[in-house]
Amino acid sequence: MPTQQHSLLQLHAAVLLFGGTALFAKLIGLPALDITVYRSFVAALCLFLLLSFKDKTLALNSAKDYKIGLVLGALMGVHWVTYFSGMQMAGITIGMIAFFTYPVITVFLEPLVHRSKPKAKDIVSALVVILGIYLLVPEANLGNQVTMGIVTGIVSACFFALRNIIHKKHFSHYSGPQTMMYQTIVAGLMLCLFVEVPPMQVPASDWWLIVLVGIVFTALPHSLFASSLRNLSATTAGLISCLQPLYGSLFAFAILAEQPSFMTLMGGALVISAAFFETWSVSRKKRMI
Repeated sequence: MPTQQHSLLQLHAAVLLFGGTALFAKLIGLPALDITVYRSFVAALCLFLLLSFKDKTLALNSAKDYKIGLVLGALMGVHWVTYFSGMQMAGITIGMIAFFTYPVITVFLEPLVHRSKPKAKDIVSALVVILGIYLLVPEANLGNQVTMGIVTGIVSACFFALRNIIHKKHFSHYSGPQTMMYQTIVAGLMLCLFVEVPPMQVPASDWWLIVLVGIVFTALPHSLFASSLRNLSATTAGLISCLQPLYGSLFAFAILAEQPSFMTLMGGALVISAAFFETWSVSRKKRMI
């Protein structure tokens, strides 16, 4: 099998698994923060064993990198908590669509880092996303659980976008498993003091699901994703990642019997189209340089 085709299969497998992650917000009977903490520690242990087995370097290059790792881990922790909270409140399909505003949020945050102005096409994409979110919102009232879930999903998207920007600028010289090991450790340690259900009180059925999401839906897809980038561009990865809400919605329909409404499908189509366009426009710009 050609190397590029193999990497493409790795990438699709990673995105498929990422799409399935959202299911555990509903399947595990714990608060979003507790799920995040236990998932983080399971994933961290798995990544540590993986790196040790492959005789990969665990240490970072400098004290500055450890500080950046702390920031990235904190951002990842808040992103995961808000991600699961959004799913629990709004449902898998709507929560994932709200989260997938992050590619458009990214194009507005990056100019702040580079001290430049957003382009007209980015403003148009943002307006399309706003229209898509408007179609998702049942009523303009934060007392509505679905509306609050959408807001929480967008907050999660902001933290994820910021994490990606900082990672790209300061941490991209490390492998995916290595960076995720540090981020999961930091996320778990940062949030463990706020856990509501102690480990001994977590039902065995939930522990099996936590181990499953920590290994199969966290450590494994991140490793596959990082491996795929050896032969594929980051832009290709970004475009294929736009399939994540589709995969998540199919999982939610098949396992949880969640059926999206027509307005949800319309709003989702607008949000994902804007995300796809932003990723494609970045790739087009890079090819022209």
